[in-house]
Amino acid sequence: MSIWSTATCEGNDDMKALITGASGLIGTELQKALREKGWELLLASRSEPKDDRHIKWTVEEGFRDEDLDRLEGLDAVIHLAGENVAGLRWTDEKKKAIRDSRVHGTRTLIDAFTKLKNRPKAFIAGSAIGFYGNRGDDEMTEASPAGEGFFPEVCRDWEAESRRAEDLGIRTVLLRTGIVLSKDGGALGTMLLPFKMGVGGVVGSGKQWMSWISLEDQIRAMLFVLENESIRGAVNLTSPNPATNEQFTKTLGEVLYRPTFLPLPEFAVGMIFGEMGDALLLDSTKVLPKRLEDAGFEFKFPELKPAIEAAVK
Repeated sequence: MSIWSTATCEGNDDMKALITGASGLIGTELQKALREKGWELLLASRSEPKDDRHIKWTVEEGFRDEDLDRLEGLDAVIHLAGENVAGLRWTDEKKKAIRDSRVHGTRTLIDAFTKLKNRPKAFIAGSAIGFYGNRGDDEMTEASPAGEGFFPEVCRDWEAESRRAEDLGIRTVLLRTGIVLSKDGGALGTMLLPFKMGVGGVVGSGKQWMSWISLEDQIRAMLFVLENESIRGAVNLTSPNPATNEQFTKTLGEVLYRPTFLPLPEFAVGMIFGEMGDALLLDSTKVLPKRLEDAGFEFKFPELKPAIEAAVK
């Protein structure tokens, strides 16, 4: 039995979706899941299309006018493209790329929708829990306001562009994704090597909240919102059990059978990573998936330890 069979409906023959950012960690797994469920996929690509499953699209230029007819009558557009926020200090150039790839990239999609006779039925748009910013121990739901700072402002403007699809009569869902657990990328993928070498440890005070989700639940939740037409607006894609950095560190050490006694002090985070380190490593964001749970979604991995065990095996 497919691992995606519990998501919602059994089959989607003749359903067609466009995906941007399809080659990323989430996009790659989402492709597999949708194809298993019978979806026909059109993949946006910056390079010249190599076959009829691809269509040229760039953040700067959008689609070519001669390709717009290929967007007619889509059942869904799933927009995951965006500059990676991790890995490098946030220079002015990097921050511009982070913002433009999300805000301007989304704008080109919505502009294309306005030119279509048969617009997509659903627009499933990427966002992030970075929308909420540094909020200490306060619990964030989809009703919570945006935080302050560079990335919350990017997320707010990113979502504002996505919401333009609502004005065109398109069901729009904003995926506020948390820390996705996978050995192949994201935060956990970056942490694995130092932890396996026995040099992992708490970051800063360790009291900051980390709102995580297993990769499998991420994909299952995306299928769930795609196939449930009553779901609109912002949806938090996080486990119902966020963990502090200290709890996360301890659990990862236990799963890998490695010590976790080498902390990374707050001042060192600032020296090494600058503003990026503050936003991604030190900010505390305790997010709850209220709308998913209210809609009846059931997590396969609601608890951290089994989720990490599944991710690293």
